[in-house]
Amino acid sequence: MEIQEKQKDSFSESESGGGGSTTATRVGYSGPLSGPLISGKRNSSKKSARFKDEDECYVEITLDVRDDSVSVQNIRGGDSETAYLASQLEKRHSFGSQLSFKLKQVSQELKRMTSSKRFDKVNRTKSGAARALKGLKFMTKNVGSEGWSEVQARFNELAVNGMLPKSRFGQCIGMETSEFAGELFDALARRRGITSSSITEAELHGFWEQITDQSFDSRLQTFFDMVDKDADGRITEEEVQEIIALSASANKLSKIQERAQEYAAMIMEELDPDNLGHVELFNLEMLLLQAPNKSTNLAGDSRVLSNLLSQKLVPTKEYNPIKRCFRGLRYFVEDNWKRIWVVALWLSICAGLFTWKFIQYKHRAVFDVMGYCVTTAKGAAETLKFNMALILLPVCRNTITWLRSKTKLGMAVPFDDNINFHKVIAFGIAIGVGLHAGAHLTCDFPRLLHATDDEYEPMEPYFGEKRPDDYWWFVKGTEGWTGVVMVVLMAIAYTLAQPWFRRSKLNLPKTLKKLTGFNAFWYSHHLFVIVYVLFIIHGYFLYLSKKWYKRTTWMYLAVPVLLYACERLIRAFRSGYKTVRILKVALYPGNVLALHMSKPQGFKYTSGQYIFVNCSDVSPFQWHPFSITSAPGDDYLSIHIRTLGDWTSQLKVIFSKVCQPPSGDQSGLLRAGTAQPRMPRLLIDGPYGAPSQDYKNYDVLLLVGLGIGATPIISIIKDVLNNIKQQKEIEEGMQGESGAKNDQQRRHFATKRAYFYWVTREQGSFEWFKGVMDEVAENDRDGVIELHNYCTSVYEEGDARSALITMLQSLQHAKSGVDIVSGTRVKTHFARPNWRNVFKHVALKHNNERVGVFYCGVHGLDGQLRRLAQDFSRKTTTKFDFHKENF
Repeated sequence: MEIQEKQKDSFSESESGGGGSTTATRVGYSGPLSGPLISGKRNSSKKSARFKDEDECYVEITLDVRDDSVSVQNIRGGDSETAYLASQLEKRHSFGSQLSFKLKQVSQELKRMTSSKRFDKVNRTKSGAARALKGLKFMTKNVGSEGWSEVQARFNELAVNGMLPKSRFGQCIGMETSEFAGELFDALARRRGITSSSITEAELHGFWEQITDQSFDSRLQTFFDMVDKDADGRITEEEVQEIIALSASANKLSKIQERAQEYAAMIMEELDPDNLGHVELFNLEMLLLQAPNKSTNLAGDSRVLSNLLSQKLVPTKEYNPIKRCFRGLRYFVEDNWKRIWVVALWLSICAGLFTWKFIQYKHRAVFDVMGYCVTTAKGAAETLKFNMALILLPVCRNTITWLRSKTKLGMAVPFDDNINFHKVIAFGIAIGVGLHAGAHLTCDFPRLLHATDDEYEPMEPYFGEKRPDDYWWFVKGTEGWTGVVMVVLMAIAYTLAQPWFRRSKLNLPKTLKKLTGFNAFWYSHHLFVIVYVLFIIHGYFLYLSKKWYKRTTWMYLAVPVLLYACERLIRAFRSGYKTVRILKVALYPGNVLALHMSKPQGFKYTSGQYIFVNCSDVSPFQWHPFSITSAPGDDYLSIHIRTLGDWTSQLKVIFSKVCQPPSGDQSGLLRAGTAQPRMPRLLIDGPYGAPSQDYKNYDVLLLVGLGIGATPIISIIKDVLNNIKQQKEIEEGMQGESGAKNDQQRRHFATKRAYFYWVTREQGSFEWFKGVMDEVAENDRDGVIELHNYCTSVYEEGDARSALITMLQSLQHAKSGVDIVSGTRVKTHFARPNWRNVFKHVALKHNNERVGVFYCGVHGLDGQLRRLAQDFSRKTTTKFDFHKENF
């Protein structure tokens, strides 16, 4: 190929493109075609470059260079790709590089375009380039001048003697992954000829300009330089393998890191079909431009509708503080009206009882001696009786399940908040104990001890003819010691029930650490039996009430205690014959233990419900709740247990001892239930109601699970899938039968569409429900269930740290239909979902329909999802009903 150039002397080939070290000044900046270009003087020149291929076909480009601008005057020969490449020079630049180098780079690109037959595959259209531009970003935020000011400030903090070490480069630019940042540093330094492991502020600015450059060519070149470590313009399989391992490590994808060699061979097979042993820049460009990059930002089928919906749903900021507070209050009331009226009723009853007893004692003779101390103590005692009776009702699980399932009370009573209400009542009891005991010990008892003989005379019928001498007289009496013991036991149970003790969050010495955790919480909580016995005794032996019918403690407690006792008897009787046989045990990554058990005879449940499990080998007394992950139509019963606490950890150890290690491609510990060593004996109790079981009330479902919180959602997915299979069998087998029976069968299956969003932090978590995902992908031919997996350890799509993972994902899925991240047929999205877009997607698809939103996961996200459900219910014709699983 011949190259003819005409240029003025004002552009010299030795002109520097950036400052720094002396080595750097001798090396021209080799950025993208659209990169910066500047001259030191005001000059104008026209350049003509002609390119001749083997067939004597010429491409002539005439450029007009004026000061710091370049324009294309004429293009003779070539095609649309040639025009696009030349147009990259038609930009103004702020600082930059050598024009001669630019022309050489254009020459090389045109030569590559005209000589390579494979380049014809690259469709660098506007839409294709735009998609690729989104797929390769080194910095996803703070990329402008504002971002540089922050980087500059960090440089001043991190620099040592005016130089920034390579080890602090990632921290300085705001890139968390230090290993990836180190490789980026090396690539940028190699391109500029910098051999030092430290850089100046000017060099850092040059680095920053390149990694934040918005042009695709610049990003592509930078990424290529990271892989091309020997800077020979070619990438070998070993270099590809190394960058795959680096990207997998940065995204915490251990399984991809282990198979880096296999995936490197796959990329080379795709990009190097001629077995040259290397790939060049244009090969990588072709992969980026053609790889299907499925974005996590969901849109509707119609752009017009989507735009209209977006405009309608733009969140508006209310500047008026009164209106803003009113709107927030309205949202809160709409979201919590069931809780509000129940708590308001409870507070009203407590206030009424306190006032009634307060007034009653104010008109008695004892008030003249003890004053408001005794009225306060007796008012608090009356609320204590009520709350000690009421606190048992929320833990009567069978009664709660029956009420929410068989009655209409669930429309007004939040039965699913039973545990939270139990905690609220416990707090009320703590306040009552404080008022009652405090008033007695610090106020009315001292008044009685220091009363005169005349003042004490009306008290003789209650405390005896001889006035008490000291506090010991009160403590040694039945009323005294029972009260002291109750306060101590309640304080122990209440303290160990707090999250920082129950979940062992406190950093305590080993000796004290053993006194915390779930076991300590469970056993201390069952001190309530002693407390209730003492409470009845304490309420019977009263100083100021001598008639039996005025000692009302037993009246408050009779019905709740009897109901709770019946509950415990039913549980004990039912669990005694509901023994299960272990069919399969699997230990998955993330410390998740899956148990497949036989179904007890007559055991019926609904997806979304939960059971209590007891393992006598761990503790003969403890029962722990777990969501059912199998569907009602399955011939087995399954649960997935995350081993976090002491009980679950011991359960995992016990099953690990009797299970054999995996063999072949099996994951986890697997063993069938025949001819095996003695399996631990499990008892189950349930099923019990949960919010998720209401999914059958909706034709459209939006299911959201975080981590292990997906367990009740998986059961719903499996049930919908089983109903799909059953529906197909009905349609195939009943075509000739009566239409009435067929319609009756069809009405039983209400779900028309289900969207499942599962968000997890670890790649290994996808193994928990891999079988379910693949089964849905295989059997759901009509697309009733739409699955979306999200791995938050992977950087968002568009980040350079996940670019290679995106390429691998596209290649592997196109080749085998299997996702490299999840190992299932469901393609995994990266980072967190844009929940507003998720709701927008569902609202657009289902106008004038009611959608059931079911969420199970960590506390915090539920508030955001509730607000979105409210917003979209108001602003669209789709109505969203939000339900949150409590555990």
